[in-house]
Amino acid sequence: MKPYYERGGIAIYHGDCREILPDLQPIGAVVTDPPYGIGAARKNFGGKGVRKHRSGICAGKPISPRWTDYGDSCWDDEPCPPELIRVLIGLAPKVILWGGNYFQVPPAKGWLVWDKLRGDTDFADCELAWTNLNFSVRRLRHRWNGFLQEPGKYEKRYHPTQKPLQVMRWCIGLLGDGIQSIFDPFMGSGTTLVAAKERGIRAIGVELDERYCEIAAARLAQEVLLV
Repeated sequence: MKPYYERGGIAIYHGDCREILPDLQPIGAVVTDPPYGIGAARKNFGGKGVRKHRSGICAGKPISPRWTDYGDSCWDDEPCPPELIRVLIGLAPKVILWGGNYFQVPPAKGWLVWDKLRGDTDFADCELAWTNLNFSVRRLRHRWNGFLQEPGKYEKRYHPTQKPLQVMRWCIGLLGDGIQSIFDPFMGSGTTLVAAKERGIRAIGVELDERYCEIAAARLAQEVLLV
């Protein structure tokens, strides 16, 4: 498969990750956030049946009154197939799998907990990642509640289930030294790849939706990375 984008050790492929797995060279780590099957792509974030987010807030003031409309999509109507989960968790020496609580995964002690500091809302307070890493449970507190974000760390949201860059930086840091390459088979808007590029680590991302391949490529093409 020809890369959609390739530059500076970072490659993006547009398609199904199962198409690239047979030709994938050995990699150091898998860091990914697969579909959970909870219909996240159809959830209403802006109220009144609108799938939107505020564009951000900084120092208590909205950066923009506009909403981001992600449209209606079916990519999260079904969870990632169990057989693919099994392949992914055996693909590399180190694996971080967000949404691990939605899948059948082996027992592990190194779970990650991302506390979103949401406050009193109907949404989950935290997200969990399964890992095969040899440490005890770790937690990161980072506010990510629609237009309410961590003070001083505003990020533009490109994808309805986008992870903050700080969360993916945290994940990659937990992999330890010596990681030569990272694979994200459910790349979304490319945040894992952005975090890998910052650390000078080679990375491969795969994404079914071409519009997110385009967004990720634009983020990665900047000399000063777009967060």
